[in-house]
Amino acid sequence: MSPMSAKIPGPGRGETFLHLGMQPFRRLPTFLADIAERFGPVVRFEIPLRRFLFVNDPQLIKDVLVTQQHAFVKSEGGRALRRLLGNGLLTSEEPQHRQMRRIVQPAFHRERIAAYARSMLAHARRWCEEHAAETTIEMHPSMSELTLRIASETLFGVDAGERAHAVRSALRATMESYPSGIGPLGALRARLPFLPTTRRFNDARARLDEIVFGLIAERRAKPVSGGDALSLLIAAEDAEDGYRPSDRQVRDEALTLFLAGHETTANALLWTWYLLARNPEVERRLHEEVDAADFSRDPMELWASLEYTRRVFRESMRLFPPAWIFGREARERVELVGGYEIEAGTTVLIAPLVLHRRPDIYPEPERFDPDRWLRGETPQFAYVPFGGGARRCIG
Repeated sequence: MSPMSAKIPGPGRGETFLHLGMQPFRRLPTFLADIAERFGPVVRFEIPLRRFLFVNDPQLIKDVLVTQQHAFVKSEGGRALRRLLGNGLLTSEEPQHRQMRRIVQPAFHRERIAAYARSMLAHARRWCEEHAAETTIEMHPSMSELTLRIASETLFGVDAGERAHAVRSALRATMESYPSGIGPLGALRARLPFLPTTRRFNDARARLDEIVFGLIAERRAKPVSGGDALSLLIAAEDAEDGYRPSDRQVRDEALTLFLAGHETTANALLWTWYLLARNPEVERRLHEEVDAADFSRDPMELWASLEYTRRVFRESMRLFPPAWIFGREARERVELVGGYEIEAGTTVLIAPLVLHRRPDIYPEPERFDPDRWLRGETPQFAYVPFGGGARRCIG
Protein backbone atom coordinates (compact mmCIF):
# COMPACT_ATOMS: atom_id res chain seq x y z
CA MET A 1 0.00 0.00 0.00
CA SER A 2 1.40 3.41 -1.00
CA PRO A 3 1.90 6.21 1.56
CA MET A 4 -0.87 8.15 -0.12
CA SER A 5 -3.46 5.38 0.09
CA ALA A 6 -2.44 4.61 3.68
CA LYS A 7 -3.18 8.13 4.95
CA ILE A 8 -5.95 9.50 2.73
CA PRO A 9 -9.47 8.01 2.52
CA GLY A 10 -11.16 7.05 -0.70
CA PRO A 11 -13.10 4.39 -2.62
CA GLY A 12 -11.50 1.10 -3.62
CA ARG A 13 -10.32 0.35 -7.15
CA GLY A 14 -13.30 -1.87 -7.91
CA GLU A 15 -15.85 0.74 -6.86
CA THR A 16 -13.98 3.46 -8.74
CA PHE A 17 -13.82 1.46 -11.95
CA LEU A 18 -17.50 0.54 -11.61
CA HIS A 19 -18.45 4.21 -11.40
CA LEU A 20 -16.05 5.59 -14.03
CA GLY A 21 -15.67 2.75 -16.53
CA MET A 22 -13.51 3.27 -19.61
CA GLN A 23 -14.59 6.88 -20.19
CA PRO A 24 -14.06 8.56 -16.83
CA PHE A 25 -14.27 12.13 -18.14
CA ARG A 26 -18.02 11.89 -18.75
CA ARG A 27 -18.79 10.46 -15.33
CA LEU A 28 -16.38 12.48 -13.21
CA PRO A 29 -18.73 15.31 -12.10
CA THR A 30 -21.16 13.08 -10.21
CA PHE A 31 -18.37 10.78 -9.01
CA LEU A 32 -16.31 13.64 -7.54
CA ALA A 33 -19.34 15.22 -5.87
CA ASP A 34 -20.20 11.84 -4.34
CA ILE A 35 -16.74 11.04 -2.96
CA ALA A 36 -16.34 14.59 -1.60
CA GLU A 37 -19.57 14.14 0.36
CA ARG A 38 -18.59 10.66 1.57
CA PHE A 39 -14.87 11.07 2.32
CA GLY A 40 -14.29 14.79 2.85
CA PRO A 41 -12.17 17.47 1.13
CA VAL A 42 -9.18 15.21 0.35
CA VAL A 43 -9.86 11.90 -1.42
CA ARG A 44 -7.63 9.42 -3.19
CA PHE A 45 -8.78 6.99 -5.89
CA GLU A 46 -7.18 4.87 -8.58
CA ILE A 47 -7.95 3.49 -12.01
CA PRO A 48 -5.67 1.13 -13.96
CA LEU A 49 -2.21 2.71 -14.29
CA ARG A 50 -3.30 6.00 -12.69
CA ARG A 51 -3.40 7.46 -9.16
CA PHE A 52 -5.51 10.50 -8.29
CA LEU A 53 -5.89 12.88 -5.40
CA PHE A 54 -9.05 14.98 -5.43
CA VAL A 55 -8.65 18.16 -3.38
CA ASN A 56 -11.74 20.17 -2.53
CA ASP A 57 -10.21 22.50 0.04
CA PRO A 58 -9.10 26.13 -0.60
CA GLN A 59 -5.86 25.84 1.42
CA LEU A 60 -4.79 22.70 -0.42
CA ILE A 61 -5.70 24.23 -3.78
CA LYS A 62 -3.51 27.23 -2.99
CA ASP A 63 -0.70 24.86 -1.99
CA VAL A 64 -0.90 23.06 -5.36
CA LEU A 65 -1.37 26.14 -7.56
CA VAL A 66 0.91 28.61 -5.75
CA THR A 67 3.00 27.51 -2.78
CA GLN A 68 4.35 24.31 -4.35
CA GLN A 69 3.50 24.94 -7.98
CA HIS A 70 6.99 23.98 -9.15
CA ALA A 71 6.46 20.44 -7.84
CA PHE A 72 3.72 19.92 -10.43
CA VAL A 73 3.32 19.81 -14.20
CA LYS A 74 0.26 19.63 -16.43
CA SER A 75 -1.80 16.48 -16.00
CA GLU A 76 -2.58 13.89 -18.67
CA GLY A 77 -5.65 15.91 -19.63
CA GLY A 78 -3.43 18.88 -20.43
CA ARG A 79 -1.02 16.70 -22.37
CA ALA A 80 -3.92 15.27 -24.39
CA LEU A 81 -5.05 18.81 -25.21
CA ARG A 82 -1.48 19.54 -26.36
CA ARG A 83 -2.09 17.23 -29.33
CA LEU A 84 -4.52 19.86 -30.58
CA LEU A 85 -3.26 23.18 -29.21
CA GLY A 86 0.48 22.53 -29.23
CA ASN A 87 2.48 24.46 -26.64
CA GLY A 88 0.27 27.46 -26.05
CA LEU A 89 -0.31 29.15 -22.69
CA LEU A 90 -2.83 26.52 -21.64
CA THR A 91 -0.56 23.52 -22.22
CA SER A 92 3.09 24.61 -22.08
CA GLU A 93 5.44 24.12 -19.13
CA GLU A 94 8.04 26.40 -17.61
CA PRO A 95 10.13 28.26 -18.65
CA GLN A 96 8.31 28.48 -21.99
CA HIS A 97 5.01 29.33 -20.33
CA ARG A 98 6.54 32.27 -18.45
CA GLN A 99 8.21 33.63 -21.59
CA MET A 100 5.09 33.34 -23.74
CA ARG A 101 2.93 34.90 -21.06
CA ARG A 102 5.20 37.97 -21.19
CA ILE A 103 4.81 38.04 -24.97
CA VAL A 104 1.02 37.53 -25.00
CA GLN A 105 0.29 39.86 -22.06
CA PRO A 106 0.19 43.11 -24.12
CA ALA A 107 -2.83 41.73 -25.98
CA PHE A 108 -4.66 41.92 -22.64
CA HIS A 109 -3.59 45.35 -21.44
CA ARG A 110 -6.36 47.72 -20.45
CA GLU A 111 -6.45 49.67 -23.70
CA ARG A 112 -6.64 46.46 -25.73
CA ILE A 113 -9.41 45.08 -23.53
CA ALA A 114 -11.32 48.33 -24.00
CA ALA A 115 -11.04 47.93 -27.78
CA TYR A 116 -12.24 44.33 -27.55
CA ALA A 117 -15.12 45.49 -25.34
CA ARG A 118 -16.26 47.98 -27.98
CA SER A 119 -16.37 45.12 -30.48
CA MET A 120 -18.31 42.98 -28.01
CA LEU A 121 -20.87 45.76 -27.46
CA ALA A 122 -21.33 46.28 -31.20
CA HIS A 123 -21.88 42.58 -31.85
CA ALA A 124 -24.22 42.27 -28.85
CA ARG A 125 -26.34 45.16 -30.15
CA ARG A 126 -26.47 43.55 -33.59
CA TRP A 127 -27.49 40.23 -32.03
CA CYS A 128 -30.32 41.95 -30.14
CA GLU A 129 -31.55 43.61 -33.32
CA GLU A 130 -31.45 40.35 -35.27
CA HIS A 131 -33.49 38.49 -32.64
CA ALA A 132 -35.81 41.28 -31.45
CA ALA A 133 -38.88 39.85 -33.20
CA GLU A 134 -38.33 36.22 -32.16
CA THR A 135 -40.34 34.65 -29.35
CA THR A 136 -38.17 31.54 -28.99
CA ILE A 137 -34.40 31.39 -29.42
CA GLU A 138 -32.21 28.29 -29.22
CA MET A 139 -29.49 29.78 -27.08
CA HIS A 140 -26.60 27.33 -27.47
CA PRO A 141 -26.03 27.79 -31.22
CA SER A 142 -26.97 31.46 -30.92
CA MET A 143 -24.40 32.20 -28.21
CA SER A 144 -21.81 30.14 -30.04
CA GLU A 145 -22.38 32.21 -33.18
CA LEU A 146 -22.20 35.48 -31.23
CA THR A 147 -18.93 34.62 -29.50
CA LEU A 148 -17.54 33.33 -32.80
CA ARG A 149 -18.14 36.72 -34.40
CA ILE A 150 -16.43 38.47 -31.50
CA ALA A 151 -13.50 36.05 -31.34
CA SER A 152 -13.04 36.26 -35.12
CA GLU A 153 -12.75 40.04 -35.06
CA THR A 154 -10.69 40.44 -31.89
CA LEU A 155 -8.33 37.53 -32.60
CA PHE A 156 -8.07 37.21 -36.38
CA GLY A 157 -9.29 40.59 -37.61
CA VAL A 158 -12.43 41.70 -39.39
CA ASP A 159 -11.48 40.00 -42.66
CA ALA A 160 -11.40 36.44 -41.31
CA GLY A 161 -15.10 35.69 -40.84
CA GLU A 162 -15.49 32.68 -43.15
CA ARG A 163 -12.19 31.16 -42.12
CA ALA A 164 -13.13 31.62 -38.48
CA HIS A 165 -16.21 29.49 -39.14
CA ALA A 166 -13.93 26.84 -40.61
CA VAL A 167 -11.66 27.08 -37.54
CA ARG A 168 -14.67 26.62 -35.26
CA SER A 169 -15.90 23.60 -37.22
CA ALA A 170 -12.49 21.93 -37.10
CA LEU A 171 -12.00 22.78 -33.42
CA ARG A 172 -15.37 21.27 -32.57
CA ALA A 173 -14.50 18.08 -34.44
CA THR A 174 -11.24 17.73 -32.53
CA MET A 175 -12.81 18.51 -29.14
CA GLU A 176 -15.48 15.85 -29.65
CA SER A 177 -12.72 13.25 -29.53
CA TYR A 178 -11.05 14.82 -26.48
CA PRO A 179 -12.80 12.72 -23.76
CA SER A 180 -11.68 9.46 -25.36
CA GLY A 181 -8.15 10.84 -25.53
CA ILE A 182 -7.77 11.10 -21.75
CA GLY A 183 -9.22 7.75 -20.68
CA PRO A 184 -7.10 4.77 -19.67
CA LEU A 185 -6.52 3.94 -23.34
CA GLY A 186 -6.26 7.52 -24.58
CA ALA A 187 -2.53 7.50 -25.36
CA LEU A 188 -2.90 4.20 -27.22
CA ARG A 189 -5.83 5.48 -29.30
CA ALA A 190 -3.77 8.49 -30.37
CA ARG A 191 -1.16 6.13 -31.86
CA LEU A 192 -3.67 4.16 -33.92
CA PRO A 193 -4.45 6.30 -36.99
CA PHE A 194 -6.93 3.77 -38.42
CA LEU A 195 -9.41 4.31 -35.56
CA PRO A 196 -12.34 6.55 -36.66
CA THR A 197 -11.92 8.96 -33.72
CA THR A 198 -8.18 9.29 -34.34
CA ARG A 199 -8.69 9.77 -38.07
CA ARG A 200 -11.31 12.48 -37.52
CA PHE A 201 -9.04 14.22 -35.03
CA ASN A 202 -6.03 14.15 -37.37
CA ASP A 203 -8.09 15.38 -40.33
CA ALA A 204 -9.58 18.25 -38.33
CA ARG A 205 -6.19 19.24 -36.94
CA ALA A 206 -4.76 19.31 -40.47
CA ARG A 207 -7.59 21.65 -41.53
CA LEU A 208 -6.87 23.89 -38.55
CA ASP A 209 -3.19 24.10 -39.43
CA GLU A 210 -3.92 24.92 -43.05
CA ILE A 211 -6.25 27.79 -42.11
CA VAL A 212 -4.24 29.31 -39.28
CA PHE A 213 -0.84 29.00 -40.94
CA GLY A 214 -2.44 30.60 -44.01
CA LEU A 215 -3.62 33.57 -41.94
CA ILE A 216 -0.16 33.92 -40.39
CA ALA A 217 1.55 33.85 -43.79
CA GLU A 218 -0.79 36.56 -45.09
CA ARG A 219 -0.09 38.81 -42.11
CA ARG A 220 3.66 38.35 -42.39
CA ALA A 221 3.53 39.13 -46.12
CA LYS A 222 1.23 42.12 -45.67
CA PRO A 223 1.17 43.41 -42.08
CA VAL A 224 -1.92 45.30 -41.00
CA SER A 225 -2.18 48.05 -38.42
CA GLY A 226 -5.25 46.56 -36.72
CA GLY A 227 -5.26 45.68 -33.04
CA ASP A 228 -6.32 42.06 -33.42
CA ALA A 229 -4.45 39.56 -31.25
CA LEU A 230 -2.96 37.65 -34.20
CA SER A 231 -1.23 40.77 -35.52
CA LEU A 232 0.09 41.53 -32.03
CA LEU A 233 1.46 37.98 -31.68
CA ILE A 234 3.20 38.11 -35.06
CA ALA A 235 4.85 41.42 -34.22
CA ALA A 236 5.66 40.48 -30.60
CA GLU A 237 9.13 40.24 -29.11
CA ASP A 238 10.24 39.24 -25.62
CA ALA A 239 11.72 42.36 -24.02
CA GLU A 240 14.06 40.26 -21.87
CA ASP A 241 15.90 38.24 -24.52
CA GLY A 242 14.59 39.42 -27.91
CA TYR A 243 12.86 36.11 -28.70
CA ARG A 244 10.26 36.34 -31.46
CA PRO A 245 7.64 33.55 -31.70
CA SER A 246 7.87 31.20 -34.67
CA ASP A 247 4.88 30.55 -36.92
CA ARG A 248 4.26 27.33 -35.00
CA GLN A 249 4.24 29.16 -31.67
CA VAL A 250 1.93 31.88 -33.01
CA ARG A 251 -0.39 29.12 -34.28
CA ASP A 252 -0.43 27.44 -30.86
CA GLU A 253 -1.19 30.67 -29.00
CA ALA A 254 -3.84 31.77 -31.52
CA LEU A 255 -5.72 28.47 -31.28
CA THR A 256 -5.49 28.53 -27.49
CA LEU A 257 -6.95 32.05 -27.35
CA PHE A 258 -9.64 31.18 -29.89
CA LEU A 259 -10.77 28.10 -27.97
CA ALA A 260 -10.70 29.92 -24.63
CA GLY A 261 -12.42 33.04 -25.95
CA HIS A 262 -15.11 31.33 -28.00
CA GLU A 263 -16.51 28.07 -26.65
CA THR A 264 -15.99 28.70 -22.94
CA THR A 265 -17.57 32.15 -23.22
CA ALA A 266 -20.52 30.76 -25.17
CA ASN A 267 -21.03 28.15 -22.45
CA ALA A 268 -20.84 30.77 -19.69
CA LEU A 269 -23.48 32.87 -21.49
CA LEU A 270 -25.68 29.82 -22.09
CA TRP A 271 -25.73 28.87 -18.41
CA THR A 272 -26.39 32.48 -17.44
CA TRP A 273 -29.43 32.59 -19.70
CA TYR A 274 -30.59 29.29 -18.20
CA LEU A 275 -30.29 30.61 -14.65
CA LEU A 276 -32.01 33.90 -15.50
CA ALA A 277 -34.91 32.02 -17.08
CA ARG A 278 -35.38 30.12 -13.81
CA ASN A 279 -35.04 33.23 -11.62
CA PRO A 280 -37.33 36.01 -12.94
CA GLU A 281 -36.58 38.43 -10.08
CA VAL A 282 -32.85 38.28 -10.82
CA GLU A 283 -33.62 38.75 -14.52
CA ARG A 284 -35.78 41.80 -13.73
CA ARG A 285 -33.04 43.45 -11.65
CA LEU A 286 -30.44 42.71 -14.33
CA HIS A 287 -32.56 44.32 -17.06
CA GLU A 288 -33.28 47.29 -14.82
CA GLU A 289 -29.57 47.99 -14.33
CA VAL A 290 -28.60 47.42 -17.97
CA ASP A 291 -31.48 49.53 -19.30
CA ALA A 292 -30.37 52.45 -17.11
CA ALA A 293 -26.70 52.18 -18.07
CA ASP A 294 -24.89 54.81 -20.15
CA PHE A 295 -23.40 52.88 -23.06
CA SER A 296 -21.59 55.93 -24.38
CA ARG A 297 -19.06 55.64 -21.53
CA ASP A 298 -15.64 54.03 -21.74
CA PRO A 299 -16.30 50.25 -21.85
CA MET A 300 -14.18 49.55 -18.78
CA GLU A 301 -15.91 52.28 -16.78
CA LEU A 302 -19.28 50.99 -17.99
CA TRP A 303 -18.47 47.46 -16.82
CA ALA A 304 -17.33 48.76 -13.43
CA SER A 305 -20.64 50.58 -13.02
CA LEU A 306 -22.73 47.46 -13.66
CA GLU A 307 -22.43 46.13 -10.12
CA TYR A 308 -25.43 43.79 -10.14
CA THR A 309 -24.59 42.51 -13.64
CA ARG A 310 -21.09 41.60 -12.47
CA ARG A 311 -22.56 39.68 -9.50
CA VAL A 312 -24.92 37.82 -11.84
CA PHE A 313 -22.03 36.55 -13.96
CA ARG A 314 -19.92 35.79 -10.91
CA GLU A 315 -22.73 33.70 -9.46
CA SER A 316 -23.37 32.01 -12.80
CA MET A 317 -19.73 30.94 -13.00
CA ARG A 318 -19.87 29.73 -9.43
CA LEU A 319 -22.63 27.28 -10.29
CA PHE A 320 -21.49 26.42 -13.82
CA PRO A 321 -17.79 27.23 -14.30
CA PRO A 322 -16.89 26.66 -17.99
CA ALA A 323 -13.51 25.16 -16.99
CA TRP A 324 -15.15 22.83 -14.49
CA ILE A 325 -12.07 20.69 -13.76
CA PHE A 326 -8.29 20.88 -14.14
CA GLY A 327 -5.38 18.85 -12.89
CA ARG A 328 -1.71 18.88 -12.00
CA GLU A 329 0.67 15.91 -11.92
CA ALA A 330 3.25 15.63 -9.14
CA ARG A 331 6.74 15.47 -10.66
CA GLU A 332 8.20 14.36 -7.31
CA ARG A 333 7.05 13.21 -3.89
CA VAL A 334 5.15 16.12 -2.32
CA GLU A 335 3.83 16.79 1.16
CA LEU A 336 0.88 19.16 1.00
CA VAL A 337 -0.33 21.41 3.78
CA GLY A 338 -1.95 19.28 6.46
CA GLY A 339 0.64 16.51 6.11
CA TYR A 340 -0.86 14.81 3.05
CA GLU A 341 1.91 12.93 1.23
CA ILE A 342 1.55 12.05 -2.43
CA GLU A 343 3.89 10.14 -4.70
CA ALA A 344 5.46 11.31 -7.93
CA GLY A 345 3.13 10.68 -10.86
CA THR A 346 -0.04 11.27 -8.84
CA THR A 347 -2.60 13.48 -10.59
CA VAL A 348 -4.16 16.11 -8.34
CA LEU A 349 -7.66 17.08 -9.49
CA ILE A 350 -9.32 20.41 -8.71
CA ALA A 351 -12.99 20.72 -9.67
CA PRO A 352 -14.50 24.21 -9.35
CA LEU A 353 -17.88 22.65 -10.16
CA VAL A 354 -17.73 20.75 -6.85
CA LEU A 355 -15.71 23.27 -4.82
CA HIS A 356 -18.15 26.10 -5.62
CA ARG A 357 -21.00 24.09 -4.10
CA ARG A 358 -19.52 23.44 -0.67
CA PRO A 359 -22.35 24.36 1.74
CA ASP A 360 -19.95 25.46 4.48
CA ILE A 361 -18.50 28.08 2.11
CA TYR A 362 -21.64 28.87 0.09
CA PRO A 363 -24.83 28.53 2.16
CA GLU A 364 -27.69 27.12 0.06
CA PRO A 365 -25.15 26.30 -2.63
CA GLU A 366 -27.67 25.25 -5.30
CA ARG A 367 -29.48 28.59 -5.06
CA PHE A 368 -28.74 31.21 -7.72
CA ASP A 369 -28.21 34.27 -5.54
CA PRO A 370 -26.07 37.12 -6.97
CA ASP A 371 -26.43 39.01 -3.69
CA ARG A 372 -24.44 36.36 -1.84
CA TRP A 373 -21.37 38.26 -3.06
CA LEU A 374 -22.37 41.21 -0.85
CA ARG A 375 -22.15 39.16 2.35
CA GLY A 376 -18.45 39.24 3.03
CA GLU A 377 -15.29 37.90 1.46
CA THR A 378 -15.04 34.34 0.15
CA PRO A 379 -11.96 32.45 1.39
CA GLN A 380 -9.00 32.72 -0.96
CA PHE A 381 -9.01 29.93 -3.57
CA ALA A 382 -12.61 28.98 -2.74
CA TYR A 383 -13.69 30.56 -6.07
CA VAL A 384 -11.48 29.53 -8.98
CA PRO A 385 -13.39 29.65 -12.30
CA PHE A 386 -10.21 30.98 -13.94
CA GLY A 387 -7.73 28.79 -12.06
CA GLY A 388 -5.13 30.43 -9.86
CA GLY A 389 -1.49 31.25 -9.34
CA ALA A 390 0.97 31.83 -12.17
CA ARG A 391 -1.22 29.88 -14.58
CA ARG A 392 -4.40 31.81 -13.91
CA CYS A 393 -6.29 32.49 -17.15
CA ILE A 394 -4.60 35.44 -18.85
CA GLY A 395 -7.97 36.80 -20.01
